[in-house]
Amino acid sequence: MTDWEPPDQHARSSDLSPGDIELRLAADLVNLPIVRSVVATIATRADFDLDAIADLRLAVDEACSTLITRALPGTAMSCRFTMSGDSLCFVGTVESETEAEPSTKSFGWRVLTTLTDMVNSHISSNGQHHRLDIELAKRRVVVEVPGAGA
Repeated sequence: MTDWEPPDQHARSSDLSPGDIELRLAADLVNLPIVRSVVATIATRADFDLDAIADLRLAVDEACSTLITRALPGTAMSCRFTMSGDSLCFVGTVESETEAEPSTKSFGWRVLTTLTDMVNSHISSNGQHHRLDIELAKRRVVVEVPGAGA
């Protein structure tokens, strides 16, 4: 049974919500600085504080490193960033030969759970290969200042 098909190389822009940003890069560690820069820019524009921006940079770096090391050689990694209320959500996806999800007992997974408010991984299969998704989210701290705006 096929419950996953490789992404359409010419996906229409209608697949993205107006606030979504999606990157498609070679699944190669040399591309990590690009993804870190993008998440930092999105978080800055969304008014996250400096600590949260640093946390997001590290968490997305760790998630992408995990994805890249499991990706089939020569394939792409997809990274989608979505603002949902006060949360910045990230979903990274690669095509992999292994059906094993990342270990939740690894140091890298501990980093992800420490730096974010939510992290999950998911494996699906198309019969030949597997699609690995790592999803994480971080909430923006909203500080209410008494008397502000009054």
